[in-house]
Amino acid sequence: MQILINNSDGVPIYEQILRQIKEMILSGELKEGDPLPSMRLLAQQLRISVITTKRAYEELEREGFIESFTGKGSFVRSKSSELIREANLKIIDESLAKACESAKKCGISADELKDIIDIIYND
Repeated sequence: MQILINNSDGVPIYEQILRQIKEMILSGELKEGDPLPSMRLLAQQLRISVITTKRAYEELEREGFIESFTGKGSFVRSKSSELIREANLKIIDESLAKACESAKKCGISADELKDIIDIIYND
């Protein structure tokens, strides 16, 4: 599992970790039951504070992506298809909102935008 930290983009480090692990789970790179590195090991690898990795893991657990067991570690939680569907729908909603905003700025009608989506979707 490789996580890249960018200190210059203004996004908190715990959030960068959270996003990247979440993406690995949603994409299937991390599968149900896969262990995550311990908080200490990840902190050492990334050269950051254990408190930062702890915050990311706690948020992942709160959102239902991982589960942690004292003395055993943290593991990818058995995927609820509804959880994955909702996370993907949120991503789609955000992307479509940006597309609609751009279309309005360019004077593209809703019907034209739907045609574009149909072409892209069916390609």
